[in-house]
Amino acid sequence: MAMHIAVAGNIGAGKTTLTNLLAKHYNWEMQLEDMDDNPYISDFYEDMQRWSFNLQVYFLNTRWKHIQEIRRGDKSVIQDRTIYEDAHIFAPNLHAMGLMSTRDFENYSRLFNSISEQIQEPDLLIYLRAGIPKLVHQIQMRGRDYEDAIRLDYLKRLNERYEAWISDYKGRLLIFNVDDINFEENADHAAEIIQQVESTLNGLF
Repeated sequence: MAMHIAVAGNIGAGKTTLTNLLAKHYNWEMQLEDMDDNPYISDFYEDMQRWSFNLQVYFLNTRWKHIQEIRRGDKSVIQDRTIYEDAHIFAPNLHAMGLMSTRDFENYSRLFNSISEQIQEPDLLIYLRAGIPKLVHQIQMRGRDYEDAIRLDYLKRLNERYEAWISDYKGRLLIFNVDDINFEENADHAAEIIQQVESTLNGLF
């Protein structure tokens, strides 16, 4: 049975690391956020108000295409970040901060609503919960130049919206607190995550 598994979490939460870990363990295909080829990301962090709408539409289109590919395929896929995070967290946050106009936000929301009628939730969503110090540390460790401009208040607002979204999420969900675990360097922590994922996936059959 082919499955769609997705990893959600704030910037720097460890989504790509966990995606790689689980893909290798289960021999799943990966869909990663290709940030290096994103034509808007650097401009966005330099001038969020100017580029917020362009960036969010780019993400929406890209993730919609990825979901279509997943559902057409016959292999299990694990996805780094979901289409729902853009619509429920990033775009509303930009609007609330005055970094996306109401006109653009309403346009974006109508577009997402049209797309959402044609897609299914992942078979399993894994949410990585992380505090601001952890996020900042991991962002600094990976050393992406365009992320130097990320503000603490921006990360804090995103975290608050993630928690609100997850509290209302209706699909199959696993939550890991990455402040307390280090699945990249600690084999026991990685094994514990795999065990919980295994138990949850067994419930899908």
